[in-house]
Amino acid sequence: MGLSKTSLKRILLVLALIGFALILAFIPHIVLKKPTQSGWVPPTASVTTVHNQETARAGLPVRLKIPKLNIDAGLDYVGLTPTGELGVPKGPTSAGWYVLGPRPGEKGNAVIDGHFGYKDNIPAVFDNLHTLQKGDNLYVEDEKGKTVTFVVRELRTYGQTEGAASVFVSSDTKAHLNLITCQGVWNSAQRSYSNRLVVFADEVI
Repeated sequence: MGLSKTSLKRILLVLALIGFALILAFIPHIVLKKPTQSGWVPPTASVTTVHNQETARAGLPVRLKIPKLNIDAGLDYVGLTPTGELGVPKGPTSAGWYVLGPRPGEKGNAVIDGHFGYKDNIPAVFDNLHTLQKGDNLYVEDEKGKTVTFVVRELRTYGQTEGAASVFVSSDTKAHLNLITCQGVWNSAQRSYSNRLVVFADEVI
């Protein structure tokens, strides 16, 4: 006994919808892979964060401002490299917002990275990040002109292979902004610095 034309059409429609959903799920992992020298692999948990906040999104960030350091930098959008490492901004004067995590102002840890010690002694956006202190203010402006304010809580230095889950993941239901850059000694063979500096900041409400 064969299938009716109506039943066959329904089956084909369901298969087509399943295929389309699989394509949509795979697209972000294709688009977001860019070359990097960050050397840091975000924990897997942070990769799913963006998919859990589709219903209540803060504005897309476009600028990072740190008055104490005279920083007013545009933001590139970075994801993961083919090896699963955190991407970096395209050039020395911009910073990079990690698009697989929360947007600044959303619950969780929004992450922005930037260069330090750029080639040929070209000034880089986070060259002086280490001079920030507890209580200093950071500002992120979104595409609608709204500014979210954060205050520095602490600075911490990590070894290149040291676990850094707390940089990317939090569970206190508050909004945080963590800035990442390189520090330490340059390794020519690995084309990377020995340490990572992280500035932990909390939203000012």
